[in-house]
Amino acid sequence: MKKKATVNNTPDCQVRMQAISDAMSILSGKWKFHILGTLIEGDKLGFMDLLREVDGIGSKMLSKELQDLEVNRLVSRTVMNSKPITVEYSITEYGKTLSPLIDALANWGIEYRQSVYKNK
Repeated sequence: MKKKATVNNTPDCQVRMQAISDAMSILSGKWKFHILGTLIEGDKLGFMDLLREVDGIGSKMLSKELQDLEVNRLVSRTVMNSKPITVEYSITEYGKTLSPLIDALANWGIEYRQSVYKNK
């Protein structure tokens, strides 16, 4: 009997699957792509600006997501020397590399919606 080949056990596939897992871990959640896309478009934004732009997010969740993105070097946080103290968030150079991915996801989502609603 011929043994069935398994694709997932190749070293290349294992590296690829680990990379996908890492990316999904960093970018998972309802809000991260929205925050990243907003910062890519908006350059530098304050916390309240982001809170207004990311429709539906609460301040605690925004704070948590920004911290996660900062830890993963996708967003930078700058405390301004002003009265009252203000904080600006901006996309890092590494974070900007996600722009083509965000664009591709948006395009895929548009095409998917059109295909689903067109067939109903």
